[in-house]
Amino acid sequence: MSIERIVEQALQDGYLTPAMEAEVGRICDTASELSIEEYMALDRLMGALLTGEVVAVPRKQFINVMEELVLTEAIARVAEIEANSDITLDLGDIAAYALNRLPPLYATTEEGADYQRLRAKEELQDLIAQQVNDAIARNIDRPEFFPERQVLKKNSGDEVLTQVSSLLKTYAYQFEVKAN
Repeated sequence: MSIERIVEQALQDGYLTPAMEAEVGRICDTASELSIEEYMALDRLMGALLTGEVVAVPRKQFINVMEELVLTEAIARVAEIEANSDITLDLGDIAAYALNRLPPLYATTEEGADYQRLRAKEELQDLIAQQVNDAIARNIDRPEFFPERQVLKKNSGDEVLTQVSSLLKTYAYQFEVKAN
């Protein structure tokens, strides 16, 4: 989807979703140069975000309790293995592998999260431990594929505004000169 189309959709809906935000970021990161139309669309988006005409939807209004349970198990197991050997394990890969094989446990309130934690500990703890162990075994045995892989970056929520602002500051002077 193009930047112009994303901005059009955001203006129509009144919301900028995390997926739309990520797509704008991806386009900006991969493009060697943006067109005048793209800069104008980004300027419209920036204005709409600043005036409240478009609202950026928060990244998470819910949590997957399974993520915290898998990370707790994985951290304990990885720490134990790394303390007793010269093996270095990738915690992110291990957690992702295990999570892809376990049911999600989403919650939108603290009470819901507590319920999901209790339920998981009663019904799924053995399965969680088994999936983490399988993930560790796979991680130990895997060859060094794609050493140039880039780790996912943590988003703070202001990326689009910062990115748009930076792009406009960097390139806006060119458009004023061309307009004259």
